[in-house]
Amino acid sequence: MDRAQSGVIMRIDGHVHIHAGPVEPLRLLDELQIAGFDGAMLISPPPRFLNQGRIETLSSAERLESLAGWTAGQPTLFPLYWIDPTEPGALQQVEQAMAAGVAGFKVVCSTHMPCDPAAMPVYRAIAGHNKPILFHSGILWDGQPSSAFNRPAAFEPLLDVPHLRFSLAHMSWPWIDECLAVYGKFLNATTVRPDAPEMFVDLTPGTPPIYREEALIKLFTIGYDVADNVIFGTDAATDAYNVPWAQEWHARDREIMRRLEVPGEIVAQYFGGNLERWLSGAPRDAAPPMSGQGIF
Repeated sequence: MDRAQSGVIMRIDGHVHIHAGPVEPLRLLDELQIAGFDGAMLISPPPRFLNQGRIETLSSAERLESLAGWTAGQPTLFPLYWIDPTEPGALQQVEQAMAAGVAGFKVVCSTHMPCDPAAMPVYRAIAGHNKPILFHSGILWDGQPSSAFNRPAAFEPLLDVPHLRFSLAHMSWPWIDECLAVYGKFLNATTVRPDAPEMFVDLTPGTPPIYREEALIKLFTIGYDVADNVIFGTDAATDAYNVPWAQEWHARDREIMRRLEVPGEIVAQYFGGNLERWLSGAPRDAAPPMSGQGIF
């Protein structure tokens, strides 16, 4: 019986990108085990995306095929489909991705505001399917003037998307304080609106090591209820999973949380359980382990 089936909280790297190269899920799982993880959330290659002056373009079918190659038959590798919600046909892509069995969606606002009128119906469709969205937030190393699209306060209009479940990646570095303030606003909304969106904070670096302790101190001492809504990730890649990098960030966060006397059950949720809840949509404080059933 595996960890997911036994009820033990899995340890999951919540932010791994699929890059070009041989499709080797068993090799990746071996590397994840060495780094201290049982599985990972894998993000598909991007749609049309301007990156350091290069245009990267893959069709929806190619992105879904890539996800299937890495995750089919692998119950601890969770597929996240990268979508441009402003692209013509984005709503059809949501339905195609759902039919293929994706676990959630990824969005990078590199050329548009999060609340772009073309994007909002796509978010509503995703929320209607009870699937989450991982948004990039914070400085975006794309060689373009895109930061204005990725400030955490720019995501406040998501309050108009009922039942949306989303996370802001990288703790919005360098706007950590703003990220926490926005989290507090969404958390407050859930106390007065049963259909309010639920926000999570993805702590994938982001934060350079010199800022990491300050970020975690703020997160765990601000006084907001964050225990069920924080997620760990590495920003590693499938083509050559950086085991030393993952081990370093894993160990750094564990040591900081030890010094902060964060309870062990919260640490376990941070390194896997909360991501399972983010994917499944289970209520706060009532997240059962995922079934371990395969996707695709």
